[in-house]
Amino acid sequence: MTDTAHRADRGAPGDRGVPDVPGVSGPAELAPRAGLLPALAAVYRAQLSRARVARIPLLFVATFQSVGIMILMRGVVDGGSGARAVVSGSSVLVVAFVALNLLAQYFGHLRASGGLDHYATLPVPPAAVVLGAAGAYASFTVPGTAVTAVVGSALFQLPLSHLWVLVAVIPLAGAALAGLGAACGLLAPRQEVATLLGQLGMSAALLLGVLPAGRLPELIRWARDLLPSTYGVEALARTFDARPDWAAVGLDLAVCAGVGVASLAVATWAYRRAAVR
Repeated sequence: MTDTAHRADRGAPGDRGVPDVPGVSGPAELAPRAGLLPALAAVYRAQLSRARVARIPLLFVATFQSVGIMILMRGVVDGGSGARAVVSGSSVLVVAFVALNLLAQYFGHLRASGGLDHYATLPVPPAAVVLGAAGAYASFTVPGTAVTAVVGSALFQLPLSHLWVLVAVIPLAGAALAGLGAACGLLAPRQEVATLLGQLGMSAALLLGVLPAGRLPELIRWARDLLPSTYGVEALARTFDARPDWAAVGLDLAVCAGVGVASLAVATWAYRRAAVR
């Protein structure tokens, strides 16, 4: 029997170079996709451990920057609503530096370097990738934001009794800004553009959040209302009053939560769009 006839006797599987496996009638099925919560926890832990060494020095920079701004503003603002705006704006600025600026740079680099292809091969939902990375970066803002708020309160002689509201301000403002940063990084056509957008967003949080709203032109106030971090700043600033308006604080936090859900949804859509390209 010739070699050609011998290969013909082996049939179609042999023609493709695939050996016959007893009990297997076709290709093996892929493993099912992981659930959202388990996948989210896995991505969060991986991002947290990966970014811990590289991002901690930058967190010190963000905290030092915010404390320095408060010291400079101490010579301009004596107290009252201006002091509350400076302290709350500087505290939330730490969140903007990490959750918006650094996350935009991270996703911009991930897209430019082909890192999205790695995540696309994993059996995890796209929302888990975006939420896990956003949550890990936002977690780094907790100590810096708390230190800034305490130092600022002591510097401007503001009460410390209601700083527990940071437990709500940090994750809600962080979610809104992290979703915005991730969307900027994923939608930017180039990595340099993603870096530029992150820097511009942080600059907007600095100028519109730290400066007292009463001293801004009317047009700038409208732009301030469009910035997600503004509502976290307002919520924190209201708690420095002798008798805080908790209904207004809750409304500001609700706006933060709504914007956070919307921005993270946009970031998830941007991730799907970038991953299929």
